[in-house]
Amino acid sequence: MTPPDASADGLPARSQELRAGTATAEALPGTGASAAVPLGTGPFDRRVIWVGGIVFAVLMALSSRYGFDRDELYFLDCARHLQASYVDQPVFAPLLAWVSLKLFGVSLPGLRLWPALAAWATVVVAGLTAREFGGGKRSQLLAAIGTATMPALLGAGHVANTTSYAVLAWAALALVVVRIGRTGDCRWWLAGGLVAGLGVADDHSMSFFAIAVVIGALLSGGRKMIWNRWFAVGVVIAVAFEVPDLWWQAGHGWATIAMTQALHRENGGLANIGTWVAGQLGIVTLALARVWVAGLRFLWKSGRPLWKAMAWAYGLLFVLFAVTTGAQVYYLAAAYVYLLAAGAMAIETWLEARPGRFRNLLAASALTTAVAVLIVLPVLPAGDIAWTYKINPTLGETVGWPQFLRTVDGVWKSLPPRQRASAVILTGDYGEAGAINELGRGTGLPTAVSGQNSEWWWGPGNSRATTVVAVMPGPVDVSTSAATADLRQFFTHVRVAATLSNQYGLHNQEWDGHVYICTGLRHPWAQVWPRLRHYS
Repeated sequence: MTPPDASADGLPARSQELRAGTATAEALPGTGASAAVPLGTGPFDRRVIWVGGIVFAVLMALSSRYGFDRDELYFLDCARHLQASYVDQPVFAPLLAWVSLKLFGVSLPGLRLWPALAAWATVVVAGLTAREFGGGKRSQLLAAIGTATMPALLGAGHVANTTSYAVLAWAALALVVVRIGRTGDCRWWLAGGLVAGLGVADDHSMSFFAIAVVIGALLSGGRKMIWNRWFAVGVVIAVAFEVPDLWWQAGHGWATIAMTQALHRENGGLANIGTWVAGQLGIVTLALARVWVAGLRFLWKSGRPLWKAMAWAYGLLFVLFAVTTGAQVYYLAAAYVYLLAAGAMAIETWLEARPGRFRNLLAASALTTAVAVLIVLPVLPAGDIAWTYKINPTLGETVGWPQFLRTVDGVWKSLPPRQRASAVILTGDYGEAGAINELGRGTGLPTAVSGQNSEWWWGPGNSRATTVVAVMPGPVDVSTSAATADLRQFFTHVRVAATLSNQYGLHNQEWDGHVYICTGLRHPWAQVWPRLRHYS
């Protein structure tokens, strides 16, 4: 006998509505929209692919502007020391840098091809996620445009460090979780394990996201969705990708933990919580803030444990990162991809009620994005970006390397040949070492060494050196007096040989730094080296 609230095929009437895409939750405040929660999905809007393609084209067109970022130079150095893991990240990004070196040599477009492709893929994933939520073509397009105009995505897609790949990995795992939440098909945890594994091979933040989703599922009543053999196998797949990193860490004193503690001291604490909260408003283009807020509420009210788990994950990580890494406001950027997708679904009915609403929303997005682009992408002449440095220092750190190299080269070649034979170049940070080792390759400069992060593990260079040409950054990082005092701990004679600058007068990390000639070692260089290690 069929229950009064069931259909002839045994499905509850509510499920019939969900399958048809007609069931709705309560209206979203301030939007007039209903949070539809359909079981089925409509056709994919192929315009999403074109939106991602536009992002890719813009990023590649601007890829050769200015110069390398210090992280990119470091990753090229890492690529020449390819290993299972590193102090500050696993192997994925250095591995792609290695591929770039093999295919293109030291090339900005060649290196930045990968983050641009990742940005394209992230836009497509956003559209697919909106579709999984039950969104039609309008929702998919809005999710894609919202993701494509994220200042965080554009900035990450311009620089070949770990961030662009991490954003894609988080978004892809969210897509898998949303699909499982919609279909109940736990076999998709195998794909989730693969995505999470690739994510942890790029950045440890993926493990925090995955754990937060699991906690959110437990808190939302989704125990059965994760307490099954498919989830267990997915976990095994993800952990398998992490094994090389764990093996390397165990053999190197768990260096990443030490570096994480150093980053917490530098960027965390109560003093940076305000910076974190304010910074979240700049992750998504400001005109679409209402969309991701609607998406958060949509997930919370969805009635689906795994969808609600995504809201829990956002909240848990928001608090965790606010306390531990508050000054690094981009750590949660990837979560806004699935929030935008959910929000696009949540306001779909509201948008359809008046055709002009969608057009007006896109126009407002274009306006706020145009302002953001000036800050996150190299569209202005390099001499005109000083005003952006305090908001986004990344662009400012990509200018000035040719003059930097000429300055170091002049000091090095000023040494008598006999003195150069027993000298090394020491840099204060990995970016300076990477600039000398990658951009200065073939100019007669020796391989530079540095005490920062993985560079320290690659050794002191000439272990019998008696002269050290020390390159120290400017007051943005360390004062001249502090740098001199640090060097005098190890040398009896420390002399300023040159001052660092750039042709644009941009006060970045190198500006007003110095190149020192240091002699009179108080202890043999090989014994000094262990004391120069620093993680940051």
